Amino acid sequence: MSLFTEHLAETLIVVGLALLAIEILVLGFSTFVLFFVGLAALVTGGLMYISLVPATLFGAIGSMAVLTALLAAILWQPMKRIQAKTEPEQVTSDLIGYRFYLPEALLPGESITYRYSGINWNVRSNAPIIAKQEVEVTKVSVGELEVRPVQGG
Repeated sequence: MSLFTEHLAETLIVVGLALLAIEILVLGFSTFVLFFVGLAALVTGGLMYISLVPATLFGAIGSMAVLTALLAAILWQPMKRIQAKTEPEQVTSDLIGYRFYLPEALLPGESITYRYSGINWNVRSNAPIIAKQEVEVTKVSVGELEVRPVQGG
């Protein structure tokens, strides 16, 4: 315990770096609590290192509490905006490119049921397709296949 208290500034810097690494690398900014506490530990360790904050356990706890609250108040909205900037990704599936013959005709805006791999899929298309025509899957969503007619099929 004396090693911890003798090198409190360095210990806080190491703890701060560890918390930031966990938040960024492991959790992927899913929670900001560790980010704010880790940043506060880094700043407190730095302030202790240059003797602006007393190198005592009470000084460390007080400084980290104030800095965590201050950093959270200042950085909360910018961090939420960064986290909210996610582009919806198109689902990739092994079914995209799969070809089969439609059992019945399909008109745009309508759907038919096609059984594949033990699942009943709703099949939709933007183009009219006649019965027994070969089609190719272009998009997959939950329980639904979007297809297009295969040229020459």
